[in-house]
Amino acid sequence: MTMSTTAPEVASAVAVVAKRLRDSESALVTDMATMMKSEIEHLDSDPKLVELLEASVHGNVSTIIHVLANDIPVDHLQPTTAAVEYALRLAQRDVPSNSLMRAYLMGQNSMTRHCFRLVEEMDLPADDTMAVTRHISDVLFGYIEWITLYVFQAYENERRRWLGAEGNVLSSTIHQLLGPGDPDGRAFEAETGYRLARVHIAVILWTADDDARELSVLDRAARDLAGRLRTDGPPIVTAIDRSTVWAWIPLGEGGRGVATAEGTPAFDLPSGVRAAVGLPADGIRGFRRSHEQAKAAYAVATMPGSSASPIVGFGDRGVAVVSLLAQDLESTRAWVREVLGGLADDTPGTATLRETLAVFFATKESHLHTAEQMNLHRNTVKYRVGKALAETPSHRDRLDLALALTVCEFLGPAVLAGESATP
Repeated sequence: MTMSTTAPEVASAVAVVAKRLRDSESALVTDMATMMKSEIEHLDSDPKLVELLEASVHGNVSTIIHVLANDIPVDHLQPTTAAVEYALRLAQRDVPSNSLMRAYLMGQNSMTRHCFRLVEEMDLPADDTMAVTRHISDVLFGYIEWITLYVFQAYENERRRWLGAEGNVLSSTIHQLLGPGDPDGRAFEAETGYRLARVHIAVILWTADDDARELSVLDRAARDLAGRLRTDGPPIVTAIDRSTVWAWIPLGEGGRGVATAEGTPAFDLPSGVRAAVGLPADGIRGFRRSHEQAKAAYAVATMPGSSASPIVGFGDRGVAVVSLLAQDLESTRAWVREVLGGLADDTPGTATLRETLAVFFATKESHLHTAEQMNLHRNTVKYRVGKALAETPSHRDRLDLALALTVCEFLGPAVLAGESATP
């Protein structure tokens, strides 16, 4: 679709709108992505998907601004890598295509309203206002029509390829068992050959490398984990996208003793591979619950800025609570600031103080044991603890302080404030 030549006065006014959009681009992208996550089902289920959503929104918004500023015909454009990759990842994750389409329509509506407000603020003559808003509306419609056709086709092609790929045939059956409603255990067992009436431990394995060749590495890692545990059969493994697999390991007698905090040393993973582990549980309910726990641990591990270790277990210290608090970062960030005060600043100095205070609480407020664990002089520990507590609001409950420090340890910059003016 090639746009007609734009009148100079209209192009000039539209360029002004584009400049103002560019000035507020970051906030605009954040608002759009937040709206889509909250309003559209499936789009907020995974931190990695959320990150890709934000990248896709940013790519599309940036392109639209560029088109408006320079009067570029839509058929001269190429889709942004982030927009296409997001569509492919949704297809791999079995997220319905209508969720993708809704996101684009909501984005179009939000961008249109924002542009029209900017035009109103320019206080142009009525005829010019009409011409400018009509031009912007045509551009946005043309862009959304073009990009949605492109990404929807990419989605459909990838969905067919993914479902037909060897090793992914179990994905739909597993999603059905994990979905809402009463699961059909007999149908699942008949189709997969995996027996549900036993103890399971769920594992999610992933790699930061999006190379599809990594799937074989992840599959082998899952089966190696099963080989190190006391199992009574082979695991069931399915690829969720080209860098993530879900697995369930059937445990034999004594399997309930494989608590993640104690069991993770046996999980010797290949370089670059990470794992999130649920707790052992039995039957269909345990199959589902252990996976929910693994997903919660995965959410903590993949939060941007998280300092979580390569293997994160739901049963590890603090993970279960932090995973709940991570579901509402805005409220959690406010609460952390209320509890820690200046100790919630995102600076190297306060990071050192937080670490020392966290170890101090973990050692039952022993200066000696803290010094031994951190390889510090006892007087250094006393100084740091005193300085850390001086940064926090007075009379704060020790349990709140310890929990807030744990949240900072796992979620890092996501819940910390920028450097304050406090010396």
